[in-house]
Amino acid sequence: MSTPEDEERLSPLAQRWPRASKFLLSGCAATVAELATFPLDLTKTRLQIQGEAALARLGDGARESAPYRGMVCTALGIVQEEGFLKLWQGVTPAIYRHIVYSGGRMVTYEHLREVVFGKSEDKHYPLWKSVIGGMMAGVVGQFLANPTDLVKVQMQMEGKRKLEGKPLRFRGVHHAFAKILAEGGIRGLWAGWVPNIQRAALVNMGDLTTYDTVKHYLVLNTPLEDNIVTHGLSSFCSGLVASILGTPADVIKSRIMNQPRDKQGRGLLYKSSTDCLIQAVQGEGFMSLYKGFLPSWLRMTPWSLVFWLTYEKIREMSGVSPF
Repeated sequence: MSTPEDEERLSPLAQRWPRASKFLLSGCAATVAELATFPLDLTKTRLQIQGEAALARLGDGARESAPYRGMVCTALGIVQEEGFLKLWQGVTPAIYRHIVYSGGRMVTYEHLREVVFGKSEDKHYPLWKSVIGGMMAGVVGQFLANPTDLVKVQMQMEGKRKLEGKPLRFRGVHHAFAKILAEGGIRGLWAGWVPNIQRAALVNMGDLTTYDTVKHYLVLNTPLEDNIVTHGLSSFCSGLVASILGTPADVIKSRIMNQPRDKQGRGLLYKSSTDCLIQAVQGEGFMSLYKGFLPSWLRMTPWSLVFWLTYEKIREMSGVSPF
């Protein structure tokens, strides 16, 4: 006769360590999605950084030539000037970032949904709870992942610096972490964390909230079942909403993370995310906040599609209940 201890030892890992399993599964799904869509993220970052009005304060020598015009020309320019593989420059810290970020946000959201807020008896999860849960999950996940996001953004600009005749800042991912840590201390690894978590809160409000709401609406109110069609429709909607809500904060985040810094690690262009927002709007117009929107949307939609389809499938294969 088996004892409770024997039953627990023989039960699947997903049942014994549900949160750790969901963290790992979401990290795997995020890695697949990141590798598939990273060139669009690089293109988006290059478009967001160019044309900064604040660079004028550093003198004409610091002003960039801004050769890029639109998503396609930017991508082609990177391939022609730097090489095809440079479209994945910075992908290693991006994968590190998404393992931490996606794992943190998914575990946090599901914990809030199942334990803190809870669903009603008919399995309905109110929209307002989903909004709060999505924003809180984004804040937690992004705060944990900020050092890797900082390295990713700065490494994505290394090819541009080389073309402009500027010295490269990093020899690789680990050198980037070490250099940022040496120059700015632990605090330096969290440079730009305020706009970063602001963006993450908005993106996750769009991504997690929209996916969760649309999926369960379709399952409960239409003939569709919890299958790949429902997952695909839900992920398409979540990618679009996340891009609309998150692009302005993403522009601010990228600029703050990429700005030059003094010996104390303080930014030379912007005092805060609010200051960056004001300078961007005053110097370049409101639509500057949506620089890189097209590649951001074109990346976010397939990213969401690949992530959610992969995540739901590996949850099913691992014996974990559907999201």
